[in-house]
Amino acid sequence: MSLKQSMGLLFVTVLMILGCFGASNAAAEVYAIDKDHSFANWTIRHVVSKTSGTFSDVQGKIEIDPEKLQVLKAEAVISVYSIDSHHRERDTHLLTGEFLNAHEFKTIQFASTKVQATGKNTGIMHGQLTLHGVTKEIEFPFEILGFGPDPWGGYRVGFQAATKLKRSDFGMTWGLDMPGGGPVGDDVDVTLYIEGVKPSPDGKG
Repeated sequence: MSLKQSMGLLFVTVLMILGCFGASNAAAEVYAIDKDHSFANWTIRHVVSKTSGTFSDVQGKIEIDPEKLQVLKAEAVISVYSIDSHHRERDTHLLTGEFLNAHEFKTIQFASTKVQATGKNTGIMHGQLTLHGVTKEIEFPFEILGFGPDPWGGYRVGFQAATKLKRSDFGMTWGLDMPGGGPVGDDVDVTLYIEGVKPSPDGKG
């Protein structure tokens, strides 16, 4: 085979590889997080029991190829002012400088960095979480609950995920130096219920 033929074959091979890469990316679809149907729920120790609440303002986007979970990407921004523990005085306290310091840090942000597929509809997502002005690498197992049309003519995807955080890792240490670790624990169990909707051709979702 001549040098010219070899170079031609190499060029064709590169084009085929790029074509396959482009095809795999083209299969990924972008969904906007529906903040009316997405929640970041949390549970933490309170004295000898537990208390729970949610952040109800979750916004962002998800890029997913149902056949290749490893290319899944997610970005989310949560308003700390959307916290709701069903107790107004407690919510007010949680927004102060002793905890979330909402005056200075108004949002919680997450951006995925990689995904490991563990099954057809399950995986482990790694990413950067910024909370209380501190950014940490976290990971959490997730499950895709399904894809399907909604009653309003749209198309949706649902996720469930869970992880455990230490509030002290993010600079929130109020009460931890008190006897018994104080009235509020350090470990926070987080469960995410995320619903994404594919934007319509007119961009209105």
